[in-house]
Amino acid sequence: MSSDRLPALGHDFRQPELLRQALTHRSFGAEHNERLEFIGDSVLNCAIALCLYRRFPQIPEGDLSRVRANLVNKETLHRLALSLDLGKSVRLGEGELKSGGASRPSILADTLEALFGAILLDAGFDAAQEAVVRVYEPELDCLDPNELAKDPKTRLQELLQGKHLPVPEYAIVNVKGEAHLQTFEVVCRIPALGIEATGAGASRRSAEQAAAAVAYEQAAHG
Repeated sequence: MSSDRLPALGHDFRQPELLRQALTHRSFGAEHNERLEFIGDSVLNCAIALCLYRRFPQIPEGDLSRVRANLVNKETLHRLALSLDLGKSVRLGEGELKSGGASRPSILADTLEALFGAILLDAGFDAAQEAVVRVYEPELDCLDPNELAKDPKTRLQELLQGKHLPVPEYAIVNVKGEAHLQTFEVVCRIPALGIEATGAGASRRSAEQAAAAVAYEQAAHG
């Protein structure tokens, strides 16, 4: 990595120390990225809000808020950070590095937000917004606001209600990994339809949503 550029972001830092700080976890040193993450969180929310407002002029405020929430949550940030291979650039303390910090979802998500904050301080909001849109382009290009406005659990529940069936049952069936890097496996059961769908995620909630998405497809098209 160049000292003043992270290629995937498409931004040349005038103040390379901001890039270094954004990539520095608190385990590495005192000049870490948590304050930049605080700024980056707000930048990200505003940039995505503007993008959605302009792309989807007919979508009401409530649905825009739900779509934005799906785009800026930690799971999406983690996925995008992986696509940028940020784990290779994050500066971690020795203990954090040995315990798998370079692949930890929370660290990668926070680092990406810190980078957006660093770009704002380095070159202003327009530059930060351009970086956000560039990173989010794959998500935005395939965005279906009608699908994202409601999360999978909500869509599944509404589908079952339309069929006059009870709400689904969710249960954890497996937990893998160390305490700081766990993967939850959840089953979504709909006894009336004979459906048992499984999903996995970094939290119980995300695993339930993944299982609900599978169950929805089976219930809607089975």
